[in-house]
Amino acid sequence: MSRKAVKNCLDNDMNENLFIIGGLSAVMGMVLLLPFLSKKIEEELEAFLFIMGIISVSISRLWSWHLVEEALLEPIKITLAVLIAGLLFRLIRPKIGKWVQSAISRFGYGTVFFIVVVGLGLLSSVVTAIIAALILAEVVTAIKLPKSTETRLVIIACFAIGLGAVLTPLGEPLATIAISKLKGEPYHADFFFLFRLLGKWVIPGVLALGVCAVLCRKSAAGNGGTLSEDKPETYRTVIIRTVKVYLFVLALVLLGTGFTPVVEQYLVHVSARTLYWVNIVSAILDNATLTAAEITPVMPLLTVKYVLLGLLIAGGMLIPGNIPNIICANKLSIKSREWLVVGLPLGLILMVLYFVILILTE
Repeated sequence: MSRKAVKNCLDNDMNENLFIIGGLSAVMGMVLLLPFLSKKIEEELEAFLFIMGIISVSISRLWSWHLVEEALLEPIKITLAVLIAGLLFRLIRPKIGKWVQSAISRFGYGTVFFIVVVGLGLLSSVVTAIIAALILAEVVTAIKLPKSTETRLVIIACFAIGLGAVLTPLGEPLATIAISKLKGEPYHADFFFLFRLLGKWVIPGVLALGVCAVLCRKSAAGNGGTLSEDKPETYRTVIIRTVKVYLFVLALVLLGTGFTPVVEQYLVHVSARTLYWVNIVSAILDNATLTAAEITPVMPLLTVKYVLLGLLIAGGMLIPGNIPNIICANKLSIKSREWLVVGLPLGLILMVLYFVILILTE
């Protein structure tokens, strides 16, 4: 092949690469910003991400029957978990208030707060973060303490749910997507992969948040009414939520595949410590979406750990950061400013503590 032909091939490859990277960067920008800027897109996030996923895979030219099969099958486990847990929750829902009041009269507020935060935090990996958040909203409705106290309890509990749900791929979309991205070489991630990787980091964190919740009982002298749910669950809302979860995870599988060229060209060269702090943006952007964009099997296991912990912790700081926040804020009418006042300082403290411990244990 002549020198000119070689040069033309190189130029074509370069132009194609620029097109792919430029197109994916534009899609990533829209995925990260538009849900934050547009109320309509935020309300229809699942459909929006699905469209963006199709576009990203098309730009990357990574369509295959294997990808289609994976995208259709990957969401099934978490979707079934959401459906079954949602139906069971609807049956026990009328009894939760009585159980809560009985427990408070017997053990006191501090013990009940600890049990609620730690119990839901760890249970969320089995019943899903969505159902854990719905149970939390019901429990808080039954507590009947000043709104400031209940708001602190909700935010602390949502941090615990967001952390605990990562322990299995049933818990939350972030975990489902992480397992999906790492199930091949070299990690062969199975059902308990994230439990083995993050369990010793997550479980002590959930327990520590339980202790923080106990301290909330000291603020019971506030005022401003109490938090209460907006409306009861119906079979229709259970079905709609299940369909949305399926579409959401399917969209994230497509996005994760579509963004592969950007991740492999840029993010794999960024240090684990830098990525940890970069992921503080998950305070305003859903952390499952960022997981789909960032995680790749090319990353060292240490980097995966830094990335996931950064996403999990920062996701609790503000309402848009993860699913439990959004559910509880909507159902209990917690305002963004109210969440920020508690969630931001608590999240920053946790980020610093985890970062220091991660460095010391490298």
